[in-house]
Amino acid sequence: MKKPTNILTILIYLVCLSVFPCWGQDTIMPLWDGLIPNKINSGEEEIRSHGDILWVSKVQEPTLEIYLPTQKNRTGQGVVICPGGGYRGLAYDWEGTDVAKWLNSKGIAAFVLKYRLPDSKSLVNRHEVPLMDAKRAIQKVRAQADEWGLSSAKIGVMGFSAGGHLASSLSVHYDTSNPELDSLSTINTRPDFCILVYPVITMDTTFGHRGSRNSLLGSNPSDELVTFFSNELHVNAQTPPTFLLHSSNDEGVPVENSIRFYQALQREKVWAEMHIYPSGGHGYALAMGNNYLENWPDLLFAWLKRLDELDR
Repeated sequence: MKKPTNILTILIYLVCLSVFPCWGQDTIMPLWDGLIPNKINSGEEEIRSHGDILWVSKVQEPTLEIYLPTQKNRTGQGVVICPGGGYRGLAYDWEGTDVAKWLNSKGIAAFVLKYRLPDSKSLVNRHEVPLMDAKRAIQKVRAQADEWGLSSAKIGVMGFSAGGHLASSLSVHYDTSNPELDSLSTINTRPDFCILVYPVITMDTTFGHRGSRNSLLGSNPSDELVTFFSNELHVNAQTPPTFLLHSSNDEGVPVENSIRFYQALQREKVWAEMHIYPSGGHGYALAMGNNYLENWPDLLFAWLKRLDELDR
């Protein structure tokens, strides 16, 4: 008689799992409900390449992958993570889910943004789309902050390389127009803090990353677009507190990107912290196993704790 009871218990458990999601584990949710703005039906499909890292390109359906810490450890902070990839792809686990798991270990909720990339044939006004998706991610997290045990005033953004350009774009252009599709459209898109790791900042050809510029704006962009997406030019007193990390010998994205942004933050008296390592190159993510660089996440955590104390 015990066997049927066990089967029944298992069936009830499975039904509960399907109805009540386990937020303590990763969960993927669509970024847009229903109509996805600036999208056309091209027949193109998303590509996922598994090598040393998971590389995602030709994103068709933008999503948020949710990582929540245990209730006992949570700080109330949440971070939307923008993986890098030159606006041609996403280093999805290397600069996304691995980072989310580390944040969870510190009691911080994390949301990995799989944003659409401007080289997709499925997009209209391609240069607008990544920022549109980043704004929506902030709105989505703020809308469900109570459900996830977060403070709606402690939602930040984090970006690596070209994802750092997207994160810094959100930090200076959060108040630009957004499509009014539903009730979420009215939610504030300004991040409460910003974390930039070896970020692309400018579209200026003197020290910008040409690959990211060409992918986002095309090979011959207008002066207006170049100026708009050169984020060091748009910092003001309302730009959120910012943490910057870079290496002097970064040959992919010159360290001047972070330096110029930091200088702009200082001029506007925005609370900011910058760490520049003399070596390290580009694209090291959490730098695990790199004795010289692997302490940088500890510096970030100390900054986040200090930020949390300032907010109290």
